[in-house]
Amino acid sequence: MIYLDNSSTTRQADEVTESMLRAMREDFGNPSSLHQLGLDAENMVTEARKEIAAAFGASPEEIVFNSGGTEGDNTVLQGAAYAGRRTGNRIITTKVEHPAVLESCERLAREGFEIVYLNVDDRCMPDLNELRDAINEETLLVSMMAVNNEVGTILPIREAAEIAHEHKVWFHTDAVQALGKIPLQHTGADMITVSGHKIHGPKGIGAVYVRKGVRVLPLIVGGGQEKAQRSGTENVPGIVGLGRAAALMQEELAECTRMREAYQKDPGAKLTGMTAVRQYLLAGLKDQIKDIRVNSPESPAESAASVLNISFLGTRGEVILHTLEADGIYVSTGSACSAHKKGRSHVLTAMGLSDREIEGAVRFSLSRYNTIEEMDVVIDRTAQAVRRFRRLGSFR
Repeated sequence: MIYLDNSSTTRQADEVTESMLRAMREDFGNPSSLHQLGLDAENMVTEARKEIAAAFGASPEEIVFNSGGTEGDNTVLQGAAYAGRRTGNRIITTKVEHPAVLESCERLAREGFEIVYLNVDDRCMPDLNELRDAINEETLLVSMMAVNNEVGTILPIREAAEIAHEHKVWFHTDAVQALGKIPLQHTGADMITVSGHKIHGPKGIGAVYVRKGVRVLPLIVGGGQEKAQRSGTENVPGIVGLGRAAALMQEELAECTRMREAYQKDPGAKLTGMTAVRQYLLAGLKDQIKDIRVNSPESPAESAASVLNISFLGTRGEVILHTLEADGIYVSTGSACSAHKKGRSHVLTAMGLSDREIEGAVRFSLSRYNTIEEMDVVIDRTAQAVRRFRRLGSFR
């Protein structure tokens, strides 16, 4: 099996599983209990909170655990909107956000908030001048993802945060695809959402960074856990696994960052790690298959090393996906969170792709477990699948 759908979910790291098993078998107390077993569980949660805070360059007290990126985005968008409603009603985001952000904005629009959607270019890059023009006295929040989940573009969140703060506007970034891929310590964001299963951690666990002084009304109330920001008994094994996964990702982050900086200085620099695997796959597909459109930024300096989106013109991405699946290769045609919904990719549409280009799009998303040797197989089998489809298509 060659697994290239890591933007949808990653294989849980063995080290993460072992840490979670201990929390399940031995330290299984309720963190709110006053006896020793409860205190032991609370200590494990505290350690995990420190590990997540380190990834943001934040204080542990600014970390709130939840069920994942979708809940985090919903909480931030709606909780910040409700908290700031007396100061303004405008929210600015982009057209290429995750559905958890876009559908939260749609809900808020029905409640009377004004939503402004920024355009992106053919590289999925927003125009910061458009952001400057969109901010007015009624603006209370700007939300811009750090790394796009369909094409891998690294968005200019640091610059966007600076623009927002010039106008005393809060800034949020959905960093679900960015954690472990790009540094998040100095983004300037007031709120950051992340998820465990994108970084070789468990499903059903995530976290939100909320800068001290920023007010977000909780969406889940009751027991007062997480300093009343997210009630409900803590998922201790999940939290422990998330913390362990975040710690493990620091090595991968360092390698990705080093490669990005090296490429910026010298495009001919020797690449290693996930960056080398991605660029090898890109070069091989371009060499072996004609009539393609590379939808991701080709430069490692502009795209996360984990994502490569390509349109194979004259084919259907879904057919290529299932053909590769028969060979034990797993890819996707876009966001897993939108797979059950009909219609074209909103990301590729916003980038200006034609129906033909969108129909033939396939996303290859990598992890640290993928190798160059695997890419040789992927390149060969993808070329065969594309040629077969184009040959059969010519008889229709």
